[in-house]
Amino acid sequence: MKKLKKSIEKQKKFKQKRKWWFRGLKQVLKIRYKKPLFIYLGEKPTNSAIILSNHEGTEAPMSLEIYCDFPIRMWGTAEMNSGLRKLYKYQTEVYYHQKKHWNLFAARMFCLLASPLTNLFYKGLNLISTYQDARLKTTLSESVSVIKNGENIVIFPEKSIGGYHAELKGFYAGFILLAKQCLKQGIDVPIFVSYYKVKERKYIFDKPILFSRLQERFSTREQMTDFLLDRCNQLGKMDL
Repeated sequence: MKKLKKSIEKQKKFKQKRKWWFRGLKQVLKIRYKKPLFIYLGEKPTNSAIILSNHEGTEAPMSLEIYCDFPIRMWGTAEMNSGLRKLYKYQTEVYYHQKKHWNLFAARMFCLLASPLTNLFYKGLNLISTYQDARLKTTLSESVSVIKNGENIVIFPEKSIGGYHAELKGFYAGFILLAKQCLKQGIDVPIFVSYYKVKERKYIFDKPILFSRLQERFSTREQMTDFLLDRCNQLGKMDL
């Protein structure tokens, strides 16, 4: 096995393009979410890339949002970004009950307090809403514009209906649709696979692979997602 190049970089001062009140809220959230060590096995994401990551509940997205030093916009299911009522229903029935296996009554009681705060947070996060119907075209169009603007799109493609697992069970393929749309517009987007080892507080980023190279190696969408899924799980097992 060839020796992998590893670079561990100290975080530079960097501010995401967020509203002032949200930047202040993130400073408070540092009490709860501690700074991870970012490890890059190749180059670091800079601009106009797709970043795939495991989720680990709120740990991975919050750690990226608060501490990463490159510009990002995240994909998030539309229910989280469509007002308090839909968010409350999604958090109680899907996130806490189905994925985190909470008792449904406990989830409902907890979200009476949590959902208004979460709703405020998502407004500041500036999520890109994702859909499972024809409105996905809107997601792709907005995402291509974001990539053209030099920002990176962060996607958590993990199939997590049964909960979040240390070893991911599957990837949804929406990110491939985005990469294809970018390629149609002349952008051969690099894809970074990453994995957040929450117990060790290490965020590991693999070397990027251009989408065109991925298409050359694999003929189907399933083969592409399986390859990247396997690589994500390999990162999670690395002892760095």
